[in-house]
Amino acid sequence: MHKYIILFFSVLVFLTACRNEGPPADVIKEAQMIKLLTDIHLVDGQLYAVQQIPDSLYKYGRNKYMAVFKKYHTTDAAFKKSLKYYSTQPELIQAMYDSIQKKIQFKIDSLNKVSTKKSKNAVPKQ
Repeated sequence: MHKYIILFFSVLVFLTACRNEGPPADVIKEAQMIKLLTDIHLVDGQLYAVQQIPDSLYKYGRNKYMAVFKKYHTTDAAFKKSLKYYSTQPELIQAMYDSIQKKIQFKIDSLNKVSTKKSKNAVPKQ
């Protein structure tokens, strides 16, 4: 019996030592995940402006999220699995969110620039 216990723990140590470095094959690639998360957060922001009545988020949000997943040729299950994987990699997900923050800030800045130009053009000249 003692030999089997030693054999079991030896195999267990061997299997845990042979971990695969890098993401599993079915995880969304990092560059695509950054774009996907950016669009997901933009949809989140759009839904924040929707009146908060029962089922309104489900009614309006479900189709928007499905459109984002369709745009990137993925599913919500693959997204959840990929997000779970990246959440176990703190440095990687922090770098991803730094990139996402820059992309969203760029979009905000360009919208502010356009709205400033429109407001300047809208003021009647005297």
